[in-house]
Amino acid sequence: MEDFYLQIRHVHIASVLASGGLFLLRGLGVNVFGAGWPMWAPVRYLSYTVDTVLLTAALMLMTIVHQYPFVHHWLTVKVVLLVVYVVLGSFALKRAKTRRARLGFYLAALLVFAFILSVARAHDPLGVFVTGRVW
Repeated sequence: MEDFYLQIRHVHIASVLASGGLFLLRGLGVNVFGAGWPMWAPVRYLSYTVDTVLLTAALMLMTIVHQYPFVHHWLTVKVVLLVVYVVLGSFALKRAKTRRARLGFYLAALLVFAFILSVARAHDPLGVFVTGRVW
């Protein structure tokens, strides 16, 4: 599997961008435009598929590089923040009772997503706060 490290890494990165981009669009649709399409079954299933590919690639990379959550702190932060992001996203798209609350959860989810990216880039639990830059 090590022979495919770069390909798996590229799939992981592309999946991160696709997942984040899809959430951004769905959140805009629900929270800004009040559209119904973000909750249509094909759009939801696309989101599930992208996230499954993302997590599969992440597990493969973890196995290849021998870095694991709860052993390496930056990965622990990513996993914990991923759970926070999923919960916030769920409230942003459907569970929050008011439009204002959905918008607040949406913005919070986007901030958490951005911080997860900074942790991944820095390989440090403090992410952007240790490097002073996101990219």
